[in-house]
Amino acid sequence: MHDALLLRVPTGIASLDPVLEGGVPPGSAVLLLGEPGAGNVEFVQTLLMRLSLLKRNGVDGKHLLLPENISYVTFTRMQEDILKEIALSFNPAPTAHLGEGIVFHDLSELYFDASIVPPDWYGEGSIMERLQKKQRKENGDILAELARAIDQCPANSLIVLDSLTDIAPPLTEGKRWHAFIAFLRGLQRAAKRRNNTIYLLLTSGILDRSRELEIADCVDATILFRWEDNGAQRRQRVMYFEKFRGVMPRLEAKNLVRFAVSISATEGFEVRNIRMVA
Repeated sequence: MHDALLLRVPTGIASLDPVLEGGVPPGSAVLLLGEPGAGNVEFVQTLLMRLSLLKRNGVDGKHLLLPENISYVTFTRMQEDILKEIALSFNPAPTAHLGEGIVFHDLSELYFDASIVPPDWYGEGSIMERLQKKQRKENGDILAELARAIDQCPANSLIVLDSLTDIAPPLTEGKRWHAFIAFLRGLQRAAKRRNNTIYLLLTSGILDRSRELEIADCVDATILFRWEDNGAQRRQRVMYFEKFRGVMPRLEAKNLVRFAVSISATEGFEVRNIRMVA
């Protein structure tokens, strides 16, 4: 039992994993809540690069647990676009084989089928094939399809949901919001049962703060990424832990809650210096 409690799934971010005593406890649902450009997207991109390398090369440490599978669920973006963006952002060496180690679940057709977007902007095949596909999906539900995609992920997986910003705003009223929150609570429960580590991206400021707090209440950890002004200096990206069940007491005991971060082409997302709790 004690050894199981010590297990950690590394983020692969060398400047962060030591702070987390090796990484994230397996089975954690982690909300990455960020202002535009503040670093939550780059956090995920760096994590994908580094974990893909670790899975190919192996990792030392008896308490480190690499995910058996890495899954990436996208609601609006194509796999090719995601991989191209990572390749353009960072040096090519860590990204050369990135697509080989990640299973993509693309839900964009279901997402766009419910919109006014012309099918040839996002779909493939002939006009007749697209119309038939749209008819089959016209009564589809994005949460139900998302649940099916996650069910396809084996136990001990790492799952990225990119991004809740795409699906949450239309669900903010009445029963649809309650269904969304129930889904998130079920997702957190499923993560524990299957030992899956889940990262959920969400852009801050789009939903009401009360809605953000409801989402944060459904997960194990909330990591906030934002911009701060440093007087005459340029703006600084800052990351801090708002909550982390089972981990927060140790972080606070060491005053390891708030960090200045940077993003570079060579290392990706990095913790630059530790910001002590005031």
